[in-house]
Amino acid sequence: MRKIVLISCVKNKLPYPARAGDLYISDLFKSNLAYALSLRPHAIYILSAKYGLLQLDQIITPYEKTLKSMSVPERKAWAAAVLQQLGKLTNLQADLFIFLAGLRYREYLIPALKHVQIPLEGMSFGKQLQELKRRTP
Repeated sequence: MRKIVLISCVKNKLPYPARAGDLYISDLFKSNLAYALSLRPHAIYILSAKYGLLQLDQIITPYEKTLKSMSVPERKAWAAAVLQQLGKLTNLQADLFIFLAGLRYREYLIPALKHVQIPLEGMSFGKQLQELKRRTP
């Protein structure tokens, strides 16, 4: 079973095009990425409201789009597109998917995945940051 980590995008971004892994600059994103790397996964992907599924080294331009402003049908369509991208890179039924992402980013993805972990589920951003720092060497 391969370990795949999925991290949600964040609002705070660099003001110019950059690698996806570098574009997002919030403390929460950086802490999520450090924790994800410490898990030594097969792959880490970013769940982007605009681009769908991103690889860390993909060059993208900054944007202002969030799932919070999308309707349920729009979020379902976004999730279907992400699952299609994810299905080309992973095994949706055999791989373990670890979500470092809020409910709106995972709610319509999880039903299609057999093995899921959500290590920070139910924690506020502040508690997530504390826990991530505690878990990351």
